Amino acid sequence: MTRQQKYQFVTDYFLTHAPNAETELYYDNPYQLLVAVILSAQCTDKRVNQTTPAFFKKFPSAQVLSKASFEQVLPLIQSISYPNNKSKHLIGMAQKLISDFGGKVPMTVDELIQLPGVGRKTANVITSVIDNQPNMAVDTHVFRVSRRIGLVPSTATTPLAVEKILTQNFPAELIHKAHHWLILHGRYTCVARGPACEKCGLQELCVAFKRKAF
Repeated sequence: MTRQQKYQFVTDYFLTHAPNAETELYYDNPYQLLVAVILSAQCTDKRVNQTTPAFFKKFPSAQVLSKASFEQVLPLIQSISYPNNKSKHLIGMAQKLISDFGGKVPMTVDELIQLPGVGRKTANVITSVIDNQPNMAVDTHVFRVSRRIGLVPSTATTPLAVEKILTQNFPAELIHKAHHWLILHGRYTCVARGPACEKCGLQELCVAFKRKAF
């Protein structure tokens, strides 16, 4: 199966089985999504969703958060991984949104990565989810699944390398969906240990399944 055929196979499969795939983070506006994605680094979406309601009640906007103290933010995200750093990042992010962007979340990767706590992966999530931009956020799930099933070669050893290959081969208008296809497939089917191959519809092209290399 050629690379083009593999991408067509994956696209057809997920358009049939997960046509409406989307983020599992709860949010009502770009500010809330930005906060949630910053909190989700090395933490589960489920834990973040349990945390953000109280956070957004106290800090409903960047304007309010920009005036918060570390001591006010930390208790609200104490159950999240790396709460100390994330508290500082959230306050700094809000302050920069106010000072440099008029309180509005920018919609380019280059602008977003200027914000504390925001790297390329987070910026790709924000722009693809909010604006359907053809940006691919490569987290551990996307990295694992794309290599396992053979969408990218084993020589692609960094998130950026994987990102470039995926964005070059998925149709541009579907990249924002493909991001969620791969994440959710990795989260619930192609898990790191003991993947559920028996219920996976991608066995036909999966390199790891054929080699039993998990």
